[in-house]
Amino acid sequence: MVNKVLNLFRLKKYSLIFVLFSSVILLAVCLSALILYYANDVEKLVHNYPYFDQKEGIYKLATKKPKTWVSLKDVSLYARSAIVISEDWAFYQHEGLDFYQIKKVIKESIEEVELVRGASTITQQVIKNTILSNEHSLWRKLREAILAYKIERLLSKDQILEIYLNIVELGRDLYGIKPASYYYFNKHPSELTAREGAFLAMLLPSPVKYSVSFRKKELTEYASQIIHKILIKLRQAKVYTEEDRLLEMKKRFYWEPVIKEEPEENLLESDKALEDYEFLEYEI
Repeated sequence: MVNKVLNLFRLKKYSLIFVLFSSVILLAVCLSALILYYANDVEKLVHNYPYFDQKEGIYKLATKKPKTWVSLKDVSLYARSAIVISEDWAFYQHEGLDFYQIKKVIKESIEEVELVRGASTITQQVIKNTILSNEHSLWRKLREAILAYKIERLLSKDQILEIYLNIVELGRDLYGIKPASYYYFNKHPSELTAREGAFLAMLLPSPVKYSVSFRKKELTEYASQIIHKILIKLRQAKVYTEEDRLLEMKKRFYWEPVIKEEPEENLLESDKALEDYEFLEYEI
């Protein structure tokens, strides 16, 4: 009787191992098939230029550079740094997915009993907009993660960032940093200042909503706070010095009302209010 029980236990144990092993193999096969299925789309993205078709309301690919396309080297360091720092600080460190942020979002969501925010990297956003869709599902997120990892093997970080800056939504019917730069500041992206770059970064991830500052020709309290934080992050990332930051804080957009200059002491005091701001390890 004892032997029968032991044999039955061993049989169940081996059956469980077999099921687990088979599941892993099946998952690997499915993922491989998925990669192969979308491989052609990824290849097209590598060799073409994505753009947003205003008439059809979807992203398409063109063999020639769209008129609004701008090379990464022709976007000011301040502007592109502000957007990277705001959207995906670890962009140049991760391989398509930021596992630190994913873990953090899961923890926060469990505590709040709801999904508090997304954790998509710039690479994932490029994949979602140009190859996949805005469908909200785990299946779409899985495909997005796999393809983000794949495209990081095919394109350099700068190439991925260039695509992102040329397709990102920055206002109503406004796609790409070049049109946005002319729309908000009447200048080429290469001329954008740190504060102007911080303004564009502030618009993400809800550009239509947050562009209310431009429509009213005055920064909202939210916009002012976010721009301030981004300018501090630029200093933290050593994009410029503290002296440069103080100079940027004094600047005003051409459409802002003229106000009395804020004393430097107050600017430094506002910095102290952010001492408790939680920077990631690679932000320091």
